Amino acid sequence: MTDREVFLDYLAKKSGRPRHQLKDHPLVPVNDLPETTLSGHTQDELLEIARKSSEAVHVDFRTCTKAGLPTALDEFIDSRKDDSDHVMLPTSDLFADFGLEEWRDGLNPPATFWKPGASREENIRTADESGTAIAFADFLLAESGTITVATTPGQGRAFHFLPVHYLSIIRKSKILPRTRQAMDYYDPALVSGELKTSNINFITGPSNTGDIEMVIVVGVHGPLDMTYLVVEDM
Repeated sequence: MTDREVFLDYLAKKSGRPRHQLKDHPLVPVNDLPETTLSGHTQDELLEIARKSSEAVHVDFRTCTKAGLPTALDEFIDSRKDDSDHVMLPTSDLFADFGLEEWRDGLNPPATFWKPGASREENIRTADESGTAIAFADFLLAESGTITVATTPGQGRAFHFLPVHYLSIIRKSKILPRTRQAMDYYDPALVSGELKTSNINFITGPSNTGDIEMVIVVGVHGPLDMTYLVVEDM
């Protein structure tokens, strides 16, 4: 018996009632809104919906072509140079997919990297000392302006939350209507073992709070600003 089952059995015993078993009480959806909301839109339409949703959550939303990606990244880094001495990059095969190997290797000063073989403390220190992080996202959810990122050895959890400025690269073809479509990918990938990850991050713009006299303050913790860079011809 797994720890999970032992824990749930303990809760049921303490509450004085039998366990609720899904096989005896299967989930019956009351509607098909998770599947049908925003369905039927083209990628161009989803792009514009994602743009509006992202800007509503204080994201700097940009687009470029694959050929223009190195220039777009240079412009982003230059715009943050006043308070961003160190650029952190993931260790990822996706640099080749996006044609960014030469750009990555030619950065001056050289970038720091989240390293699969490094200790947890070393990688966290690297992220904490980085002014700018440039990451790769799995998906962009048009409805909410949310990016999804599965944690990998080369792009760990703290990568997304400790640097001052954050840019996420997303393929236009990976813009999905909403959360349900992302989970339709992640669930079978996890079950089959195709995807091995300790967690999946759903990030909706920079952190913000309205707790202080109901005034929205952006960048309270985590990156002060976020940029989504959508590559339109991928």
